[in-house]
Amino acid sequence: MTTVTRRASHQGVAPAPPRKPRLTFRQRLSLADVRWSPYLYIAPFFVIFGVVGLFPLLYTSYLSLFDRELLDTESTFIGLGNYTELLRDSQFWNALVNTISIFVLSSGPQIVVAVGVAALLNTRLRLPTSWRVGVLLPYVVSLVAVGLIFANLFGTKYGLINGLLETVGLDRIDWQANRFASHLAIATMVNWRWTGYNALIVLAAMKAIPKEIHEAALIDGASAIRRFFSVTLPLLRPTLIFVVITSTIGGLQIFTEPKLFDAMPGSNNGGSSNQFQTITLYMYQTAFETQKLGYASAIAWVLFLLIIVIAVLNFLLTRRIASSGAEEAP
Repeated sequence: MTTVTRRASHQGVAPAPPRKPRLTFRQRLSLADVRWSPYLYIAPFFVIFGVVGLFPLLYTSYLSLFDRELLDTESTFIGLGNYTELLRDSQFWNALVNTISIFVLSSGPQIVVAVGVAALLNTRLRLPTSWRVGVLLPYVVSLVAVGLIFANLFGTKYGLINGLLETVGLDRIDWQANRFASHLAIATMVNWRWTGYNALIVLAAMKAIPKEIHEAALIDGASAIRRFFSVTLPLLRPTLIFVVITSTIGGLQIFTEPKLFDAMPGSNNGGSSNQFQTITLYMYQTAFETQKLGYASAIAWVLFLLIIVIAVLNFLLTRRIASSGAEEAP
């Protein structure tokens, strides 16, 4: 002990703690790298999300409070005036009913068929890769080509569907003029394009289920149907929830299919009497034809809230169905 330490101990004073060695520049750089590098690695995602996702969302909510034209730099603050006007807009309610109708006709059957197709692809098939690629082909085809093909298939005079109806003794259907028929035709177009895509997602989840679980059920004497409802379906719950939510978002934002199905080129009316005009078509028409940017922003926010509500309801319903699959299995 030094004289100072000995004297401090003798006087009852605690000795001064030893000084920490001063870090070199390389050591400080290494510590900063360990502390800040993870944030730098994930920063590009948040920057891109903020620019193309969060900023448009917040700016749209800001515009919805103003009466503003598309090409006008000046705007008038009207608060919730756009929303109150929207509640009295009969064309908006018509577009809302059309959107929900097309969504129900497309998303529900689409998910059921996707699970069935995935179950078939999960069996022992010859050339399984070819079957999977074939299922995905409708998703790869250009959407414009799909719209043109289905518009001709559902043509009133020379459409293949009406030809088949006449063959079995039924009358022709004006698929574009009839409201429910137009919804059914557009939903068929959506299902044809997206069912294979969702089937491959469900198939990937089926492949991830351990074989030991199925073998144990087989030893217990469970049939193939019993294993599907009691084992496979409950274990697919996270994937089914994901598929349901993504289908909900896409189904309620449907735009291209009804626009291409319209017989009038360049029209955003969704038919001669708005019989298949969706919310996104009406929003597009409001923003770029009538140039009411504030009102179109209000429509966008109402659609955003509607998607959240229906997605949450679908999430709860899907979770309940998948959880009770084992109890309701035949």
